[in-house]
Amino acid sequence: MSKLNRLLSSIGLSAALLSAGAACAGDITGAGATFPYPIYAKWAETYKTQTNVGMNYQSIGSGGGIKQIKAKTVDFGASDAPLKIEELDFEGLTQFPTVIGGVVPVVNIEGVAPGQLKLTADTLSAIFMGKITKWNDPMIAADNAGVSLPDAAITVVHRSDGSGTTAIFTTYLSQVSLDWKRGVGSGSAVSWPVGTGGKGNEGVASYVQRIKNAIGYVEYAYAKQNKMSYAQMKNRDGKYVKPEADNFKAAAANAKWDADKGFYMMLTDQPGADSWPITGATFILMHKSQGKPENAKEALKFFDWAFSANGDKMAMDLDYVPLPENVTKMIRTAWAAKIKDSNGQVIWK
Repeated sequence: MSKLNRLLSSIGLSAALLSAGAACAGDITGAGATFPYPIYAKWAETYKTQTNVGMNYQSIGSGGGIKQIKAKTVDFGASDAPLKIEELDFEGLTQFPTVIGGVVPVVNIEGVAPGQLKLTADTLSAIFMGKITKWNDPMIAADNAGVSLPDAAITVVHRSDGSGTTAIFTTYLSQVSLDWKRGVGSGSAVSWPVGTGGKGNEGVASYVQRIKNAIGYVEYAYAKQNKMSYAQMKNRDGKYVKPEADNFKAAAANAKWDADKGFYMMLTDQPGADSWPITGATFILMHKSQGKPENAKEALKFFDWAFSANGDKMAMDLDYVPLPENVTKMIRTAWAAKIKDSNGQVIWK
């Protein structure tokens, strides 16, 4: 069992435990994106030891998290696909980012080490459209001189559930490939031209590890913790870059966060020689009017703590990029302005 899986198992952040009533009174409940699951798990473990307040989080995918927060069955929902302000207002929700990370292509090709394979936007989109079907295809070989690529069929692995990771990945492909934009499009769920589906980042990682000559896409923490072979990507500036925190940070350098627009932001295909092209933020969704204000306050206290120096270090240890201090100040100000109890009284001061 990997270090990450041992960590997740040890703190019991699973839908099964939560539905079985494992959450204690006063614990925080959330559900959604698998993209930030590793850091939410680490934060929750440490926060529990310091405050005795648990954070029970169901890693069920962004689509599931959005459904659960709309249904008011959890204190917060989590999504890597941010909602636009019109939908937030219609549903009575507010949204804020927590960390920035990277979606990375992962492969299982015998003899190919992490970062050894190089892919361009054209080759990546062609693989996931089923136009490139073998690893020794001339398009791939042209960028990988000296790499031994087999004359073997490529197995494509994608998400089977509604996924913010998929939204980031397909947004990028739609930006860089007109064929992809017209033929497949972007979103948390798309009609995949080829491949087999896995549930969650965990499911995709597991499938790629088990299937020889497979390719999939996961949040980088999953690739790193499971020692998976990942690809370098050619970015907008024509440079091949590896997925790492500094390159995620470079991609986010030009972000203009706007609290009045629900902090909506897509960070794919950003300029910069060091920018990782499939970068994204992950977001928390909460109701503006809280029927259980004490629960909401506990959730905000948890994320306030997570935005501290200790929380930032944990994020960096897992190769996420913490938000800049000016952004976390904007977020706290937005909490005070937008999240209130049913009588209109401010919850966060």
